[in-house]
Amino acid sequence: MTTAGSKSRSTQQQDPCRTREVLDIVGDKWSLLVVRNLSQGPLRFTELKRAIDGISQRMLTVTLRSLERDGILTRTVRNVMPPHVSYELTPMGKTLRQATAPLLEWSITHLAHIDAARSTYDTRNDASPT
Repeated sequence: MTTAGSKSRSTQQQDPCRTREVLDIVGDKWSLLVVRNLSQGPLRFTELKRAIDGISQRMLTVTLRSLERDGILTRTVRNVMPPHVSYELTPMGKTLRQATAPLLEWSITHLAHIDAARSTYDTRNDASPT
């Protein structure tokens, strides 16, 4: 016997529109950079902060918590003095890295072209009367 609550949850879990929740991870400004940096193995908070240019301490904390909540990474605390906290990709996080690696490589390859296109666009629009 299926209850209304369990049927609703099952329907919600299979809703293709829910993929936007996953796309929010991929489209987030910092998440993929964190995933990329963790692809070589576990890192501490300060190592991640140094590796990701421009991220604030608060934003890194928010991003790490979100990725941990989504099952993309794990946070491990070793009770030593001072405490040693490290972050590592889960198996699902590793598959996210594999899936997004081409997007990150495309970004690196085309960054100069995008900069040039923006410059051309901005110059053209600055010169035209509004």
